[in-house]
Amino acid sequence: MSQGDNGLTFEEVVNRRRAYRALESVEITKELIEKTAHIAQLAPSCFNKQPWRYIFVFEKILLTKLQNEGLSKGNKWAKAASMIIAVFSRIDLDCVISDRQYYLFDTGMATAFMILHLTDQGLVAHPIAGFDPVKVKELLELPDEMHLITLIIVGKKSDKIPDFFEDYQKKSEVKRPTRKPLDEFIYMNKYIKK
Repeated sequence: MSQGDNGLTFEEVVNRRRAYRALESVEITKELIEKTAHIAQLAPSCFNKQPWRYIFVFEKILLTKLQNEGLSKGNKWAKAASMIIAVFSRIDLDCVISDRQYYLFDTGMATAFMILHLTDQGLVAHPIAGFDPVKVKELLELPDEMHLITLIIVGKKSDKIPDFFEDYQKKSEVKRPTRKPLDEFIYMNKYIKK
């Protein structure tokens, strides 16, 4: 298998990717942002429409405001992040096929590419759902018609687990949460009710 920037195979990068919460600060460079965006740019999309949009927030004053005012209380750990990436799009930026909201799928694929790239760079890229979309959109001056899909918390993994972490958070820092067995989510040739 071929190896990435850090000498890891693709499978090793996927295995290394974890939603860690114990973070320490890391320098965010223009080069890191541009390379990460380029990786997203390479993702497939319906008719190559590339509906994904990202705001890379790393400037300290805005980052702190976003952390203090935009995140849910359960994401207090994200105050140690060095960057937050806002992931957003709009239905008409991609193929509109019946009732399928394809822009979410295509944006998800591009975002997964970015998360794996950041993992390959030795960083944590932890997507979250716990944020106030109205407040975050206001802080980032994001137009109402844009759909804010997720925020990705970026930093360097810390070996020091903060005392304020909930028990489940402490446990997941040490050991990967269990994954569903394959037979719970894959089917061969056709769907069979389980």
